[in-house]
Amino acid sequence: MAAWSSRKLLRDVILKSVVPYQLSAVRCFSSAPQSAPKIGHYSKKGRLWTGATIGLLIAGGAYVSTVDEATFCGWLFSATKLVNPFFALLDPEFAHNLGVSAAARGWVPREKRPDVPILGLEVWGRKFSNPVGLAAGFDKNAEAVDGLLALGFGFVEVGSVTPVPQDGNPKPRIFRLRNEGAVINRCGFNSEGIVAVAKRLGAQHGKRKLDETSSTSPSSNNEVKQGGKAGPGILGVNLGKNKTSEDAAADYVQGVHTLSQYADYLVINVSSPNTPGLRMLQGRKQLKDLVKKVQAARDEMQWGEEGPPPLLVKIAPDLSKEDLEDIAAVALALHLDGLIVSNTTISRPDPVSKSPLASETGGLSGKPLFNLSTEILKEMYILTRGKIPLIGCGGISSGEDAYKKIRAGATLVQLYTAFAYGGPALIPQIKAELAECLERDGFKSILDAVGADCR
Repeated sequence: MAAWSSRKLLRDVILKSVVPYQLSAVRCFSSAPQSAPKIGHYSKKGRLWTGATIGLLIAGGAYVSTVDEATFCGWLFSATKLVNPFFALLDPEFAHNLGVSAAARGWVPREKRPDVPILGLEVWGRKFSNPVGLAAGFDKNAEAVDGLLALGFGFVEVGSVTPVPQDGNPKPRIFRLRNEGAVINRCGFNSEGIVAVAKRLGAQHGKRKLDETSSTSPSSNNEVKQGGKAGPGILGVNLGKNKTSEDAAADYVQGVHTLSQYADYLVINVSSPNTPGLRMLQGRKQLKDLVKKVQAARDEMQWGEEGPPPLLVKIAPDLSKEDLEDIAAVALALHLDGLIVSNTTISRPDPVSKSPLASETGGLSGKPLFNLSTEILKEMYILTRGKIPLIGCGGISSGEDAYKKIRAGATLVQLYTAFAYGGPALIPQIKAELAECLERDGFKSILDAVGADCR
């Protein structure tokens, strides 16, 4: 089976790589002056190059066919590192859009290796093959859900999605701080709107249902099924409000009514620093009123046996102790399903403070955010007494970082900036390092390690 898969992949490489090259060679050579010697010269050269390329691929395929699928999959992920320098030369937002487009078209490696059992866990009645997810902001419009989950993420969160399409803030609005492993962005909820996203998710959902129905693979009733509405992984939908909206609750309610049927969990984003007045919704009274209305909107809908999707709130790292106490009190009183800690920061901790880009307006993400967001995470775990699942987000770039978030109280973790810099190869690396950390310290599962530093 592994040999067959490798040969199939080799065929695809030839079709996608060699044939386009040959066609481009023909176009290039046909532009030469139309004298017989030159046409013959260039045609011969094109055939030589094409023949040599095919020969190398066939020779490589003969070797690949003897390699097991797991090893070959590892090679593919490692090979993506070769593309990172190319992306670094591009404008940040263009590179981001290119990455989303590649994932949407399946031009990224697919993780064929199963996750090790120690990484598996169940949260909200949903089974995660691993706790490492992709944060909202990468796939804002749900264009590449299947491709991103295929990379090996345990879950992917799309959005933030606003009710009405909006362009966001003027460009340029994304700034790389490569030496610091950080990014400053002030995108401002650029979104195609809930109607476009609902159509896209609906089409994807219908296709997966059709594939499941037509599948001839037998399944045991006792078999534990991983994943959720997005197939092999869990799908979260992050909801935002429009910049000009005067009724924030109505915006979030509209998002719930339109998108919750496709989501394994929903997120109320009240912590982006790039939408004026949004963070004011984190106040005790404002947050309580908002969550009540959104919960009511979700619960009034008809749901099957699995029930409604869990509802989470994403908070900022720039909060006082009193702010955190208020949020924890609301979360406990209203039985909120979870919190995401945290969004980007408006602060500029060292070494970012010394960067020429430090004065750029927007939220800072990446490595410099790690300590701040982890301290807030730990504080929130203590305030909620470990009763509410927390998703740790902010500055994760290694398995050790993910492990520290978990020990600080996170049940799940998310990354974004490190993925933007490191590419697909970072995902299996983080999962392998996380499993090593758990085994090193004698934990049998992720859940055993949650909040270990708070006990």
